[in-house]
Amino acid sequence: MLTTLPFLRNRYWVLRHGKSVPNERGLIVSSMENGTLAEYALASEGVNQAQLAGELFDAELKASNIPLETVRICYSPFSRTRHTAEVVAGALNLPFESPQCKVIKELRERYFGPTFELLSHEKYTEIWALDEKDPFMSPEGGESVADVVSRLTTALATMEAEFQGCAILVVSHGDPLQILQTMLDAAKSSAGDLLSRIKGITECSILSQHRKFALLTGELRQIM
Repeated sequence: MLTTLPFLRNRYWVLRHGKSVPNERGLIVSSMENGTLAEYALASEGVNQAQLAGELFDAELKASNIPLETVRICYSPFSRTRHTAEVVAGALNLPFESPQCKVIKELRERYFGPTFELLSHEKYTEIWALDEKDPFMSPEGGESVADVVSRLTTALATMEAEFQGCAILVVSHGDPLQILQTMLDAAKSSAGDLLSRIKGITECSILSQHRKFALLTGELRQIM
């Protein structure tokens, strides 16, 4: 049986959404207003990636004798993540409109600000360079790494309060999932409860390195 991190009540997997229409077009779509539009859901390749991720997750659950009734899918409200979560739920034979599938707004995409919204993906390098220099500094009008840590802490607290002994699949976006993994990896070396551990690791030297946990579209990863 797979074990959870000692300071968590549940086991976690992360899944970056499948290849989306914005990915195909090379666009940054990070605002809630744009991100929830149906036109920015998964591309056909992304649907296939989500299906494969669901099948892989199902195989991992069965290999570890994890019953399906303990599975929870928590996902960002953006159309590309909702679409991914729905495809995965189908692969698991879970009803999507059920208590086992939960939208959590704090899992939404990092907002990169109006200066970058709907511009080329090539602009990400500018943002990540800023992150590496100072993860507490925000792109103009957008969210810093530290801002995302704050709301992801809320998301984790919500899942930990609502579920116990579950296998939770977190379906979100590249930057939030990089940051979430950074938080939890560093928290293993800290002390106290979840909130105390995260507070203890919220510093430049840790948060500036979130890119080392990058995920491909449709990539599934267990948090160990």
